Amino acid sequence: MKNILVIGFSTRNIVCSGKRAGYKMYSLDTFCDHDLVQCSAGAKRLEDSNAFDSRVYEIEKLRELIESFNVDFDAIIPGSGFEMCELERLPYRFLGNDIEIIRNVSDKYMFSMMMKKMNIAHPSTVLLSDIAKLKMPAIIKPMYSGGGVFNIRIDTESDMKKILFESLGNIYPFTEDKLIAQEYVAGIPVSVSVIATKEKAVAIAINEQLTGIPSLTEKPFAYCGNITPFDTSYDWEIKRVAEELVLGLGIIGSVGVDLIISDYGPVIIEVNARLQGSLDTVEMFTGINILDAHVKAFNGDIDISTKMHINCKKEYSGRAIIYAQKDVFVTDAIQKKIMEKNVRDIPPVGYIIGRGEPVVSLIGTGDERDELLRSIDQSVMFIRDSLNLSTP
Repeated sequence: MKNILVIGFSTRNIVCSGKRAGYKMYSLDTFCDHDLVQCSAGAKRLEDSNAFDSRVYEIEKLRELIESFNVDFDAIIPGSGFEMCELERLPYRFLGNDIEIIRNVSDKYMFSMMMKKMNIAHPSTVLLSDIAKLKMPAIIKPMYSGGGVFNIRIDTESDMKKILFESLGNIYPFTEDKLIAQEYVAGIPVSVSVIATKEKAVAIAINEQLTGIPSLTEKPFAYCGNITPFDTSYDWEIKRVAEELVLGLGIIGSVGVDLIISDYGPVIIEVNARLQGSLDTVEMFTGINILDAHVKAFNGDIDISTKMHINCKKEYSGRAIIYAQKDVFVTDAIQKKIMEKNVRDIPPVGYIIGRGEPVVSLIGTGDERDELLRSIDQSVMFIRDSLNLSTP
């Protein structure tokens, strides 16, 4: 296998991983970041992709874009947001999961029923119309979309009526029938990175998830990156549950299992049946090439030791995503200033970053978690100051 095309909202980490593994990588995504273009043999932008629901993207339109590369692709891999886009209908080998499995796993209401049947700890989840059945506080979430950007916490029923009226009537991109309500579970958000074939699943890393960090985003639940590893007394239990869950669901390849470490133990939140945003730090920490492991898993090959962290370095790896607090026009000067730090997902010159959209990812390592966070915080301030000084 040589030529691989990745289709997703943001594909830089997958494409660059593939290049490091020796594949010839191509991309269709919404950003065409500077470093993505450098890693790829060809990249095109999905100019009119729907930022909230890729299922509406026409397959025939994708086919035209793919054919415009004039490349004989050996495989297509779905990235973030395109797991449910029925890419298997295209005339290429598809290294993604069965659409029916994806639909059930991605639908948060259906997923909650599956967790109940499997007797796995999971927050009580109802359709929005049944929110009165939940104890407060609760979280209102899109039924399909992830990332936490549109999650809203509701503490009382009066809060619910006020927030929903204002949000659905003005800024919220989802209608009521596209929303679910879920019991709010307090604790530490983490994810487990799993590589799986039909017969075997191996958890290779537990990651701390950074969500709603005020210095990085204005959104209280937005995904802002992660730190690998996350050390917890529940290591063995989390690893076992993640592996059994992925096998039970029949998911293949690179899979992410999101959990909350609550006062009562681990609680499964969702499963991402695709390559995840934690790819950078997992690769840095474990030494495993995730794209290569994903490809091999679809061939039924999994040669990763079942002993977690067997190849790990004795340091923490982190990725922090900075979101724009106002609209930013990326000039050559801004791009160069950003690149003075250890960054990924570098916006291209001429791109307009809207408020609330990701600006850039900071990458770092440290012998201790707090050391790593201090280094990231300093870089965040540097980039924020640079944007404030240089933005028109």
